[in-house]
Amino acid sequence: MTWLQIIVLAIVQGLTEFLPISSSGHLVLVPSAFGWNDQGLAFDVAVHFGSLLAVCVFFRKDIAGLLRGSVQLLGLRNETVESRLALALGLGTIPAAIAGLALAGWIEANLRDPSVIVITLAGYALIMLLADRYARSDRNITQVGLRDAVVIGVAQALALVPGTSRSGVTITAGRILGFARQDAARFSFLLSVPVILLASGYKTLELVLGEAPVPWLELAVGVAVSGVVAYLSIEFFMRFVSRIGLLPFAVYRFALAAVILYVLV
Repeated sequence: MTWLQIIVLAIVQGLTEFLPISSSGHLVLVPSAFGWNDQGLAFDVAVHFGSLLAVCVFFRKDIAGLLRGSVQLLGLRNETVESRLALALGLGTIPAAIAGLALAGWIEANLRDPSVIVITLAGYALIMLLADRYARSDRNITQVGLRDAVVIGVAQALALVPGTSRSGVTITAGRILGFARQDAARFSFLLSVPVILLASGYKTLELVLGEAPVPWLELAVGVAVSGVVAYLSIEFFMRFVSRIGLLPFAVYRFALAAVILYVLV
């Protein structure tokens, strides 16, 4: 990979990870559009790790509360809002972890394709639009229950398919369950922490134990650039999502799907 590719793809990842427009889909489409070789899952995981650092910094107070909640759970203390949220996030991580271990290799080999992305971009855009338009908004993040965690966790597992958007599908699931936009987004972003951490750790171990040379410098630059851009992206989304809703992102997904379909045909 050239340095231009590394920086462009890291910026793309940072911009799209926490916007409901599919970072994985863009990481497939951008190289295809410029005639670049696919950067591979290792680089994708590296720039996702940059996004993980961004969300941990942005939601540092929430993360600290979740750590306290986890300690309370381990100590079998009385239930608190923090311990209940920590349990919900842990439960919500299980479906994606299982699906990732079972299907990640097959998905990388068979579904990193523009034709797949057309379907997922448009299909989930429609669901997102309907959910944001018609779902109630009378619940907040302190009311997340175990059933909610399972539903949103299963939705997160669907995001292994490029073009789906992890944030998009989990925010949509939250909206269907009646959570306000900002609360659905907040839970979605916090839910990204364990699953990205697990994916990054697994792939890093695979790289370290493998025989192929690892471009650590390229990966490190990707982490740094995507982290900075992702932080700015989170700040934008959390500030404006209550006002603008999900309509602009659904329209963008429809438009991008149309462009890809036109190019393919």
